Amino acid sequence: MNNPFVYGIATDVEHFTDRLEETDRLTLNLTNKINTILISPRRLGKTSLVNKVASQLKERKEILVVQMDAFACRNEEDFYRLFATEIIKQISTKTESLIANTKKFLSNLVPKISIGQDSEISFSLETTNNKYDSEVLNLPEVIAIERGVRIVVCIDEFQQIGEFIDSLSFQKKLRSVWQLQKNTSYCLFGSKRHVLMNMFGKVSHPFYKFGDVMFLEKIPTNYWVEYIQQQFRKTQKDISKDLCENICLFVEGNSSYVQHLAWLLWARTENVATKEDLILAQQDLLRQNHVLFLKYVNELSAYQVNVVRAIADGHTMDLYTGGVIKQYNLGSTANVARVIQALESKEIVEVTGKKVELSDPIFGRWVQKNLNSFFKE
Repeated sequence: MNNPFVYGIATDVEHFTDRLEETDRLTLNLTNKINTILISPRRLGKTSLVNKVASQLKERKEILVVQMDAFACRNEEDFYRLFATEIIKQISTKTESLIANTKKFLSNLVPKISIGQDSEISFSLETTNNKYDSEVLNLPEVIAIERGVRIVVCIDEFQQIGEFIDSLSFQKKLRSVWQLQKNTSYCLFGSKRHVLMNMFGKVSHPFYKFGDVMFLEKIPTNYWVEYIQQQFRKTQKDISKDLCENICLFVEGNSSYVQHLAWLLWARTENVATKEDLILAQQDLLRQNHVLFLKYVNELSAYQVNVVRAIADGHTMDLYTGGVIKQYNLGSTANVARVIQALESKEIVEVTGKKVELSDPIFGRWVQKNLNSFFKE
């Protein structure tokens, strides 16, 4: 019998839980040509939400949806190549020639197209100057006008462009072209919340006020309880409401970890899940992440480790107080500020106003179990 839970990948419709308001809002935005920026902590289901909305939009004849992942882009050339490739590939039907569409819509470029052994089509631009900037960036709008449709472009890991050399100039190029398009809308999202917040939340940055900024919150526990019990019942197993709530509590409502811990608990359950089964599943979850978390810690300075310990112990709002600084040997308030900034850039912590939390709730559990016991010895 297959395990009814999934983790580590974007969930499909069967495993999609709640997000009714977010789905409606994103769908409404993209069908009405409103650019949308999706921001949230890691592993809360941004990609799954976009995939769900994209699959619904693809059923409409008047809308073409193009999805791409910018994670591998390291410079402007990479981005242009990805942008052109994915648009041409995804708007070309089985009866159309990708080469013909390339020549039709990118007439001023010199395309290089090859087909690998796995039938994967690769496309590259041989020129290295910037004369084709506008042509590539205008590609979806040109296609939309020519075909009499609207195009929605969804770009995952969009924060990668913030790592480019002279990133602000490149962002200005994108904004200057995209903001004039009338038949193309964009959904931009990624896994580095603080970078996206800077790109879209600072008045001085080119993408400020580019579109509707959606902040994805955690799914309420009651929806998870219903989903977990339903998945257990589908496989002739049972689980109590209390245990479902304890799953959510242990992982602090993190969507990916809810699925992961439920997966581990289901695997240990014969007929009815027990408290003992859940404890063992929690231990499994911590054990599976042990090597990864050790790597995190080994890459941190002593002060950074101490701040992580303090946050894991619940000091999310009072890190700058004298008592906490003394207890965890944090140095000074100025040092705490520098450490938090460094941890945020490493994606170890999330800063919301005055609150500082660990990005990974299970890392916090692991710290409590492993590091704190070491320091108390």
